[in-house]
Amino acid sequence: MDEETKLDISEKGRNKDGTPISINRRLYMQFLAFGGSDNEDNLANDLKSVEFDSVLYSDINDPSGVGLLTLNESADFFTNELRQFLRKSSFRTLIHKSAYTMLGRTYSFGYESDLVDTLINKPREKVLDPKWPWAIWYPLRRLKSFETLSQDEQRAILGEHGKIGFKFGKAGIAKDIRLASHGLDTNDNDFVIGLLGKELYPLSAVIQAMRKTKQTSQYLESLGPFFVGKVIWQSR
Repeated sequence: MDEETKLDISEKGRNKDGTPISINRRLYMQFLAFGGSDNEDNLANDLKSVEFDSVLYSDINDPSGVGLLTLNESADFFTNELRQFLRKSSFRTLIHKSAYTMLGRTYSFGYESDLVDTLINKPREKVLDPKWPWAIWYPLRRLKSFETLSQDEQRAILGEHGKIGFKFGKAGIAKDIRLASHGLDTNDNDFVIGLLGKELYPLSAVIQAMRKTKQTSQYLESLGPFFVGKVIWQSR
């Protein structure tokens, strides 16, 4: 293959000395919601019996509802191992709520100096941290007009959004997971967002603060539905 036809779609970053780095690794996360659960202990025991990473949530808005987050570097995991598990375990008796299904992948911005930490280790540590049991998961779709803005305009808009997340993170009351879902979502959503906290209120406050940003007020086409839950069980 000649130089003009090579296509590099690996994740990019930069060493501290400014030299470019890249890896072809990323972490997929899928969120599934179910209704009709009357025994979460059985669900948790089934998850304990397998080796893949997962989090089981209680649904605050459905007394018989649960959410299941799974994560893996291989997309094949979701069509093979996870698929078979859901068919054979206690999850097979539950009612799948397809409106809450979310699938996304971790991604880099291009300036990160440790891509393995950014794409694999840190996202995994966040969702599996027992000290942060509350979660809000939701998809979002930007207006297509956002893509017509210049890079400087996009950077300014995203920077305003990022400052709010950084402020809550530095205060130690909220963490976020950002996943790209382009082409992976049945409703054409662009991203999946997970907000994690020790308490629920700060997560609501983050979303409230984001409403005032230019991105949310002018360049979002849709937001949600929102799954709000608390950890029942998670991989260690």
